[in-house]
Amino acid sequence: MTSPSLKPYLWLSMGAALATITLKGGAWLLTGSVGLLSDALESLVNLAGAGMALAMLSIAERPQDEGHAFGHGKAEYFSSGFEGLLIVLAAIAIAITAAERLLHPQPLAAVGVGLAISAVAAVINLVVGRILLLAGRQHRSITLEADAHHLLTDVWTSAGVIVGVGAVSLTGWLWLDPTLALLVAANIVWTGWRLLQRSTNGLMDGSLPPEQHARVLAVLDRYRSQGIDYHALRSREAGARSFISVHILLPGTWTLARAHDLVEVIEREIRDALPRATVFTHLEPREDPTSHQDLGLDR
Repeated sequence: MTSPSLKPYLWLSMGAALATITLKGGAWLLTGSVGLLSDALESLVNLAGAGMALAMLSIAERPQDEGHAFGHGKAEYFSSGFEGLLIVLAAIAIAITAAERLLHPQPLAAVGVGLAISAVAAVINLVVGRILLLAGRQHRSITLEADAHHLLTDVWTSAGVIVGVGAVSLTGWLWLDPTLALLVAANIVWTGWRLLQRSTNGLMDGSLPPEQHARVLAVLDRYRSQGIDYHALRSREAGARSFISVHILLPGTWTLARAHDLVEVIEREIRDALPRATVFTHLEPREDPTSHQDLGLDR
């Protein structure tokens, strides 16, 4: 199955990152708010992450070759892991800057204009983030989903910063600004940690998510009433593609042609339930005791 290129979505993300860096950087220069600075730094991470994602997606979209018989889909996990790491590093930089401002408070200036500019940047991220999230789910791309979640997290960050900086302007409590920046840092660390976890799971050949695994079971369980059993069901993900292997236990009296016809139907039904799934089946006679002794990876 040939999928459309997802690179235009990442060019859109990079354009949004450049626009929001310019807007948020201008808001920080106008106000001197470390909260707005933290917001601008997160957009800088968005730009670096989108650039890495574009590079890795270019690799992931390559067709299988002699050296990569299962394709290049796992390249997407390097992208999301890199973006997660960037998020954590940005959070550390924000925390250091906020701690210094907490010790040495400074008054803010031109708050109204700065917040208006930041609000425009947040709207850009919201629109682009939703577009990327829908595309990522449609095409099962962890790269687009990671970038989308980062942009949408950035929207909540911006909303918190806008409220906090507005509160500083109204109350005169200068400590609110760096305190808010520290909360922003904690929030984006959580986002980065989740991206790193998902990337690690993919690189470690983690099984399909429970909901997708249940779809496979639903297909296989329908055949048990017909005397067809199965075991040694295994699955893993590689970017947008899933790999599933299972042993099908059939009556030993069946002809090879009949058995083959049945597993072709089973494989097709699994692929219908999970688009872009590659299914490997192994036929075994149900009555043979050795058929029930090959459940491990070493058999």
